[in-house]
Amino acid sequence: MIENVAIIGLGLLGGSIGLAIKEHAEAIHTTGFDLDPQVREAAARRGLVDQVCDTATEAVAKADLVILCVPVGAMEDAARDIADAVPESAIVSDVGSSKQNVGKALAAALPGRTIIPAHPVAGTEQSGPEAGFATLFENRWCILTPPKEADPQAVESLSRFWRSLGAKVEVMDAEHHDLVLAVTSHIPHLIAYTIVGTASDLEDVTRSEVIKYSAGGFRDFTRIAASDPVMWRDVFLSNKNAVLEMLGRFTEDLTALQRAIRSGDGETLHELFSRTRAIRRQVIEEGQDDAAPDFGRDH
Repeated sequence: MIENVAIIGLGLLGGSIGLAIKEHAEAIHTTGFDLDPQVREAAARRGLVDQVCDTATEAVAKADLVILCVPVGAMEDAARDIADAVPESAIVSDVGSSKQNVGKALAAALPGRTIIPAHPVAGTEQSGPEAGFATLFENRWCILTPPKEADPQAVESLSRFWRSLGAKVEVMDAEHHDLVLAVTSHIPHLIAYTIVGTASDLEDVTRSEVIKYSAGGFRDFTRIAASDPVMWRDVFLSNKNAVLEMLGRFTEDLTALQRAIRSGDGETLHELFSRTRAIRRQVIEEGQDDAAPDFGRDH
Protein backbone atom coordinates (compact mmCIF):
# COMPACT_ATOMS: atom_id res chain seq x y z
CA MET A 1 0.00 0.00 0.00
CA ILE A 2 1.26 3.45 -0.93
CA GLU A 3 0.02 5.83 1.74
CA ASN A 4 2.73 8.50 1.82
CA VAL A 5 4.25 10.00 -1.34
CA ALA A 6 7.21 12.39 -1.35
CA ILE A 7 7.67 14.55 -4.44
CA ILE A 8 11.12 16.06 -4.97
CA GLY A 9 10.85 18.87 -7.50
CA LEU A 10 7.59 20.83 -7.63
CA GLY A 11 7.45 22.04 -11.22
CA LEU A 12 4.98 21.00 -13.93
CA LEU A 13 5.23 17.24 -13.40
CA GLY A 14 5.78 17.22 -9.65
CA GLY A 15 3.00 19.72 -9.09
CA SER A 16 0.64 17.83 -11.38
CA ILE A 17 1.32 14.58 -9.52
CA GLY A 18 0.47 16.29 -6.25
CA LEU A 19 -2.75 17.76 -7.63
CA ALA A 20 -3.73 14.47 -9.29
CA ILE A 21 -3.27 12.64 -5.98
CA LYS A 22 -5.53 15.17 -4.26
CA GLU A 23 -8.20 14.63 -6.91
CA HIS A 24 -7.97 10.86 -7.44
CA ALA A 25 -6.31 9.40 -4.32
CA GLU A 26 -7.32 11.52 -1.36
CA ALA A 27 -6.20 8.88 1.16
CA ILE A 28 -2.55 9.37 0.15
CA HIS A 29 -0.61 11.95 2.17
CA THR A 30 1.86 14.02 0.14
CA THR A 31 5.01 15.88 1.07
CA GLY A 32 7.17 17.90 -1.28
CA PHE A 33 10.45 19.74 -1.62
CA ASP A 34 12.12 21.95 -4.20
CA LEU A 35 15.59 23.50 -4.08
CA ASP A 36 14.16 26.88 -5.08
CA PRO A 37 12.55 28.64 -2.08
CA GLN A 38 10.30 30.64 -4.43
CA VAL A 39 9.02 27.39 -5.92
CA ARG A 40 8.35 26.05 -2.43
CA GLU A 41 6.42 29.21 -1.62
CA ALA A 42 4.33 28.92 -4.80
CA ALA A 43 3.73 25.20 -4.19
CA ALA A 44 2.44 25.91 -0.68
CA ARG A 45 0.21 28.71 -1.97
CA ARG A 46 -1.31 26.44 -4.64
CA GLY A 47 -1.58 23.45 -2.32
CA LEU A 48 0.36 21.18 -4.68
CA VAL A 49 1.12 18.84 -1.77
CA ASP A 50 -0.19 18.47 1.77
CA GLN A 51 3.11 19.60 3.28
CA VAL A 52 5.92 21.57 1.63
CA CYS A 53 9.11 20.75 3.53
CA ASP A 54 12.23 22.85 4.05
CA THR A 55 14.57 19.96 3.23
CA ALA A 56 14.47 16.92 0.98
CA THR A 57 15.33 14.62 3.89
CA GLU A 58 12.32 15.86 5.84
CA ALA A 59 10.08 15.28 2.81
CA VAL A 60 11.08 11.63 2.33
CA ALA A 61 11.38 10.57 5.98
CA LYS A 62 8.07 8.67 6.09
CA ALA A 63 7.54 8.00 2.39
CA ASP A 64 6.31 4.75 0.88
CA LEU A 65 7.02 6.20 -2.57
CA VAL A 66 9.55 8.88 -3.52
CA ILE A 67 9.21 10.46 -6.96
CA LEU A 68 12.15 12.52 -8.22
CA CYS A 69 10.78 15.22 -10.52
CA VAL A 70 14.05 16.94 -11.40
CA PRO A 71 15.98 17.28 -14.70
CA VAL A 72 17.69 14.00 -15.58
CA GLY A 73 21.10 15.65 -15.20
CA ALA A 74 20.30 16.43 -11.56
CA MET A 75 18.84 13.01 -10.77
CA GLU A 76 21.90 11.45 -9.11
CA ASP A 77 22.57 14.49 -6.90
CA ALA A 78 18.90 14.60 -5.84
CA ALA A 79 19.02 10.90 -4.97
CA ARG A 80 22.24 11.26 -2.95
CA ASP A 81 20.68 14.10 -0.97
CA ILE A 82 17.99 11.76 0.34
CA ALA A 83 20.02 8.54 0.57
CA ASP A 84 20.30 8.52 4.36
CA ALA A 85 16.67 9.48 4.96
CA VAL A 86 14.63 7.27 2.62
CA PRO A 87 12.96 4.38 4.47
CA GLU A 88 14.37 1.03 3.39
CA SER A 89 10.88 -0.16 2.45
CA ALA A 90 10.20 2.80 0.13
CA ILE A 91 9.97 2.65 -3.66
CA VAL A 92 12.12 5.29 -5.37
CA SER A 93 10.99 6.40 -8.82
CA ASP A 94 11.25 9.37 -11.16
CA VAL A 95 9.63 11.04 -14.18
CA GLY A 96 12.65 11.44 -16.48
CA SER A 97 12.40 11.21 -20.26
CA SER A 98 15.49 8.99 -20.60
CA LYS A 99 15.76 5.80 -18.61
CA GLN A 100 19.08 3.95 -19.03
CA ASN A 101 21.26 6.67 -17.54
CA VAL A 102 18.66 7.57 -14.92
CA GLY A 103 18.45 3.95 -13.78
CA LYS A 104 22.23 3.78 -13.44
CA ALA A 105 22.36 7.10 -11.57
CA LEU A 106 19.70 6.08 -9.07
CA ALA A 107 21.29 2.67 -8.50
CA ALA A 108 24.65 4.32 -7.84
CA ALA A 109 23.19 6.84 -5.39
CA LEU A 110 20.82 4.44 -3.62
CA PRO A 111 22.44 0.99 -3.52
CA GLY A 112 20.19 -1.76 -2.23
CA ARG A 113 17.00 0.31 -2.48
CA THR A 114 13.88 -0.54 -4.49
CA ILE A 115 14.28 1.57 -7.61
CA ILE A 116 11.68 1.55 -10.38
CA PRO A 117 12.31 4.28 -12.97
CA ALA A 118 9.22 5.66 -14.67
CA HIS A 119 8.31 8.06 -17.44
CA PRO A 120 4.83 9.58 -17.61
CA VAL A 121 4.58 10.54 -21.29
CA ALA A 122 2.71 13.74 -20.58
CA GLY A 123 3.57 17.39 -20.35
CA THR A 124 3.20 20.82 -21.88
CA GLU A 125 5.60 23.52 -23.02
CA GLN A 126 5.00 25.27 -19.68
CA SER A 127 7.13 24.74 -16.59
CA GLY A 128 7.19 25.71 -12.93
CA PRO A 129 4.81 25.29 -9.99
CA GLU A 130 2.09 27.42 -11.59
CA ALA A 131 1.92 25.11 -14.63
CA GLY A 132 0.71 21.92 -12.93
CA PHE A 133 -2.84 20.60 -13.23
CA ALA A 134 -4.61 17.50 -11.93
CA THR A 135 -5.69 16.01 -15.28
CA LEU A 136 -2.25 16.00 -16.93
CA PHE A 137 -1.91 12.20 -16.80
CA GLU A 138 -5.44 11.18 -17.75
CA ASN A 139 -5.41 8.74 -20.68
CA ARG A 140 -1.66 9.22 -21.09
CA TRP A 141 0.93 6.46 -20.94
CA CYS A 142 3.29 6.01 -18.01
CA ILE A 143 6.17 3.71 -18.94
CA LEU A 144 7.90 1.78 -16.14
CA THR A 145 11.42 0.44 -16.74
CA PRO A 146 12.18 -1.72 -13.68
CA PRO A 147 15.57 -3.47 -13.46
CA LYS A 148 15.48 -7.24 -13.90
CA GLU A 149 15.86 -7.85 -10.17
CA ALA A 150 12.97 -5.54 -9.22
CA ASP A 151 10.34 -6.89 -6.82
CA PRO A 152 7.22 -7.71 -8.91
CA GLN A 153 4.98 -6.57 -6.06
CA ALA A 154 6.69 -3.19 -6.01
CA VAL A 155 6.27 -2.88 -9.79
CA GLU A 156 2.58 -3.70 -9.48
CA SER A 157 2.19 -1.24 -6.59
CA LEU A 158 3.71 1.57 -8.67
CA SER A 159 1.56 0.55 -11.65
CA ARG A 160 -1.57 0.79 -9.52
CA PHE A 161 -0.48 4.21 -8.29
CA TRP A 162 -0.14 5.61 -11.81
CA ARG A 163 -3.38 4.01 -12.95
CA SER A 164 -5.12 5.67 -10.01
CA LEU A 165 -4.04 9.04 -11.45
CA GLY A 166 -5.71 8.20 -14.76
CA ALA A 167 -2.63 7.00 -16.64
CA LYS A 168 -2.25 3.87 -18.77
CA VAL A 169 0.79 1.82 -17.71
CA GLU A 170 3.30 -0.04 -19.86
CA VAL A 171 6.39 -1.93 -18.67
CA MET A 172 9.41 -2.14 -20.97
CA ASP A 173 13.18 -2.44 -21.07
CA ALA A 174 15.04 0.84 -20.46
CA GLU A 175 17.11 0.57 -23.65
CA HIS A 176 13.98 0.02 -25.75
CA HIS A 177 12.26 2.94 -24.03
CA ASP A 178 15.11 5.27 -24.93
CA LEU A 179 14.99 4.27 -28.61
CA VAL A 180 11.21 4.66 -28.79
CA LEU A 181 11.23 8.04 -27.06
CA ALA A 182 14.10 9.25 -29.22
CA VAL A 183 11.76 8.87 -32.20
CA THR A 184 8.47 9.99 -30.68
CA SER A 185 9.69 12.83 -28.44
CA HIS A 186 13.37 13.72 -28.48
CA ILE A 187 13.96 14.07 -32.24
CA PRO A 188 10.72 16.08 -32.74
CA HIS A 189 11.89 18.49 -30.05
CA LEU A 190 15.34 18.72 -31.63
CA ILE A 191 13.76 19.49 -35.01
CA ALA A 192 11.51 22.12 -33.45
CA TYR A 193 14.41 23.85 -31.70
CA THR A 194 16.38 23.79 -34.96
CA ILE A 195 13.69 25.07 -37.35
CA VAL A 196 12.65 27.88 -35.01
CA GLY A 197 16.29 28.88 -34.55
CA THR A 198 16.91 28.76 -38.32
CA ALA A 199 13.87 30.92 -39.06
CA SER A 200 14.98 33.45 -36.48
CA ASP A 201 18.50 33.60 -37.92
CA LEU A 202 17.59 34.09 -41.60
CA GLU A 203 19.12 37.36 -42.78
CA ASP A 204 16.49 38.06 -45.46
CA VAL A 205 13.51 37.52 -43.13
CA THR A 206 13.24 39.78 -40.12
CA ARG A 207 12.33 38.35 -36.74
CA SER A 208 9.10 40.38 -36.73
CA GLU A 209 8.02 38.87 -40.06
CA VAL A 210 8.67 35.34 -38.85
CA ILE A 211 6.42 36.01 -35.87
CA LYS A 212 3.80 38.01 -37.77
CA TYR A 213 3.28 35.53 -40.60
CA SER A 214 3.63 32.31 -38.66
CA ALA A 215 1.56 29.64 -40.39
CA GLY A 216 0.10 26.73 -38.44
CA GLY A 217 3.11 24.45 -38.90
CA PHE A 218 5.71 26.96 -37.73
CA ARG A 219 3.46 28.18 -34.92
CA ASP A 220 3.21 24.66 -33.49
CA PHE A 221 6.98 24.21 -33.79
CA THR A 222 7.36 27.32 -31.62
CA ARG A 223 5.10 25.73 -28.99
CA ILE A 224 7.38 22.68 -28.78
CA ALA A 225 10.49 24.87 -28.88
CA ALA A 226 9.23 26.79 -25.85
CA SER A 227 9.76 23.74 -23.63
CA ASP A 228 12.00 23.90 -20.56
CA PRO A 229 15.58 24.39 -21.88
CA VAL A 230 17.26 22.84 -18.80
CA MET A 231 15.14 19.71 -18.97
CA TRP A 232 15.70 19.19 -22.69
CA ARG A 233 19.42 19.95 -22.55
CA ASP A 234 19.76 17.15 -20.00
CA VAL A 235 17.53 14.78 -21.98
CA PHE A 236 19.66 15.06 -25.12
CA LEU A 237 22.90 14.58 -23.20
CA SER A 238 21.48 11.69 -21.17
CA ASN A 239 19.99 9.85 -24.15
CA LYS A 240 22.63 10.85 -26.69
CA ASN A 241 23.28 7.37 -28.13
CA ALA A 242 19.65 6.73 -29.05
CA VAL A 243 19.15 10.32 -30.22
CA LEU A 244 22.22 10.18 -32.46
CA GLU A 245 21.13 6.83 -33.92
CA MET A 246 17.66 8.13 -34.76
CA LEU A 247 19.04 11.46 -35.95
CA GLY A 248 21.22 9.54 -38.42
CA ARG A 249 18.18 7.72 -39.78
CA PHE A 250 16.25 10.98 -40.01
CA THR A 251 19.13 12.62 -41.90
CA GLU A 252 19.09 9.77 -44.43
CA ASP A 253 15.33 10.18 -44.94
CA LEU A 254 15.74 13.94 -45.30
CA THR A 255 18.41 13.41 -47.96
CA ALA A 256 16.03 11.11 -49.87
CA LEU A 257 13.39 13.86 -49.77
CA GLN A 258 15.90 16.37 -51.10
CA ARG A 259 16.60 14.05 -54.05
CA ALA A 260 12.88 13.60 -54.73
CA ILE A 261 12.21 17.35 -54.73
CA ARG A 262 15.29 18.10 -56.84
CA SER A 263 14.36 15.48 -59.45
CA GLY A 264 10.66 16.32 -59.49
CA ASP A 265 9.72 12.87 -58.14
CA GLY A 266 6.14 13.63 -57.11
CA GLU A 267 5.26 9.95 -56.72
CA THR A 268 7.78 9.49 -53.91
CA LEU A 269 6.55 12.64 -52.15
CA HIS A 270 2.89 11.62 -52.45
CA GLU A 271 3.60 8.12 -51.15
CA LEU A 272 5.41 9.49 -48.08
CA PHE A 273 2.76 12.10 -47.34
CA SER A 274 -0.02 9.51 -47.64
CA ARG A 275 1.78 7.16 -45.26
CA THR A 276 2.39 9.87 -42.66
CA ARG A 277 -1.22 11.06 -42.89
CA ALA A 278 -2.31 7.55 -41.94
CA ILE A 279 -0.02 7.70 -38.89
CA ARG A 280 -1.84 10.85 -37.77
CA ARG A 281 -5.17 9.02 -37.96
CA GLN A 282 -3.77 6.20 -35.81
CA VAL A 283 -2.61 8.69 -33.17
CA ILE A 284 -6.15 10.06 -32.97
CA GLU A 285 -7.66 6.56 -32.85
CA GLU A 286 -5.38 5.77 -29.86
CA GLY A 287 -6.86 8.77 -28.06
CA GLN A 288 -3.53 10.59 -27.92
CA ASP A 289 -4.80 13.74 -29.65
CA ASP A 290 -7.94 15.57 -30.73
CA ALA A 291 -9.37 15.09 -34.22
CA ALA A 292 -10.92 18.58 -34.17
CA PRO A 293 -9.44 21.14 -36.59
CA ASP A 294 -6.45 23.11 -35.33
CA PHE A 295 -5.74 20.57 -32.55
CA GLY A 296 -9.05 21.31 -30.88
CA ARG A 297 -8.12 24.88 -30.01
CA ASP A 298 -11.05 26.97 -28.82
CA HIS A 299 -11.42 30.00 -31.05
